[in-house]
Amino acid sequence: MDNNDIIISGQNLDLTDALREAVVNKMSKLFTHDERIIRLRIELSYQPNKHKEKEFAARGHIEIQGPDMIVSAESDDMYKSIDELAVKLARKIRRRHRLERVKRNSLHVVDIPAKLPKIA
Repeated sequence: MDNNDIIISGQNLDLTDALREAVVNKMSKLFTHDERIIRLRIELSYQPNKHKEKEFAARGHIEIQGPDMIVSAESDDMYKSIDELAVKLARKIRRRHRLERVKRNSLHVVDIPAKLPKIA
């Protein structure tokens, strides 16, 4: 994995080196869960709020073989949002892997309602 696999963008905030490093450290662990991950896009945003609740949001988009996975997390601290996002993405990857394994191991009987001609 190299840094080109993780794309980080900011909305209404400046991306500092500390934020970039925090995102890369947390999200690089996701590549160990599944080798089929192509790219990871992280969008960090700041939405000013009068009540000071959930001002910072982190949105993750995993490009993987099959349907992409999109998860978001909001909190009152950007680093807390990044941590929550990493946990949610890891959970989603593990769930998808588990469901694929269950589907692969369970066989389904196919019933065809039509009468088939018998071949002698």
